[in-house]
Amino acid sequence: MNPQNPLDSVYFIKLPENFSLSAHAMHIDPSIPLPVQKKDSAAPGTFDASELTQEQILAGILTVLAYDHANPNLGYYRSVLQEARPGIKKELTEAAILKAKNEDWELAEEIWMALHGLDPEDKATILNMALFFDQRADSYRRSGLHEDADAYDDSALNYYREAMDSEPEIPDAFFNAAFFYLKQHNYADAKGCLESFLALTADAKDEEMGENERYKQERAQELIHKIQNRNLESDRFHHAYELISGGQEEKGLEEIRRFIQDNPAVWNAWFMLGWGLRKLERFEAAKQAFEKARECEGGDENADTLNELAICQMETGDLDGAQDSLNDALTMDPDNTKIISNLGYLFMKRGDYTEARKYFMTVLELDPNDKIAQACLTEMEREA
Repeated sequence: MNPQNPLDSVYFIKLPENFSLSAHAMHIDPSIPLPVQKKDSAAPGTFDASELTQEQILAGILTVLAYDHANPNLGYYRSVLQEARPGIKKELTEAAILKAKNEDWELAEEIWMALHGLDPEDKATILNMALFFDQRADSYRRSGLHEDADAYDDSALNYYREAMDSEPEIPDAFFNAAFFYLKQHNYADAKGCLESFLALTADAKDEEMGENERYKQERAQELIHKIQNRNLESDRFHHAYELISGGQEEKGLEEIRRFIQDNPAVWNAWFMLGWGLRKLERFEAAKQAFEKARECEGGDENADTLNELAICQMETGDLDGAQDSLNDALTMDPDNTKIISNLGYLFMKRGDYTEARKYFMTVLELDPNDKIAQACLTEMEREA
């Protein structure tokens, strides 16, 4: 998270009644202090009204809308902005999506916060913000920044809940929230969201639906079927995940073993068992659990299972098996930095630093903030 206060870059001024920026200037009420974005080149404590630009005012307003929700003049600032830029919402939305796509997270967040401040009731923006924080959490977790990832997950969840609370309902809010819950292994809430999505889209006629809409309905039905058949909405399953992810691995292993007794063919349960054992560095037992997961229906379709299996194979000395597992995983998920990083680590263990560097450099090309790749490269430079 960014610890700096963005409002420190804004100061408030009152302009004289006859002040004008241009022949087509926006209407300014001289009685209301106007937020102005400081110029990077300006000396501290200095201001020259003759050099003031409309862009400085618009940037200042956007910052206030984003971060000063208690400001008494928000309504006026919104009207000024919309008068000056009637298409501002579309401009900002496109810019935020582009910045997020390029993983320029800080600037994308500023834009989304400004959009939300510009129109707090716009549920489409709220859903977009949920998706943004969800994406950002995933990126940070891949980079090994787990505390930041957890914080952004919390933000995403709050915005998903707000989007699902809208009236009228937004079907996509439930569909996307379901995938958020799936990543949290919260299958009960995921199933509830998918059922809500299907209920909201049940009246849509086939001829009116596009290919994407039909895919979403089929995907929702498929996931509900899997959750039901594997009993994944069980409280015991979710409790096991919470315990293991929260550092109480032994208690979590007890819970997941009890679940497996009643559901021995569920690959997700064997995966969780292996995950908990791997965290406790019981690599041989973890390897057996991941191999069991692969034998269950659906377990051989998951790149994460192969990646976890490879870690255990490396730790138990089966480097050839680990390489096979990682190569198969990479075929399933070619841009997965965890898998690529583990291939680098594998070659480090073999002493082939030249090949290892190639993999770690690839990781950093995909994610320049990846801490594991950076640390491994530093370690190899030290030993070279």
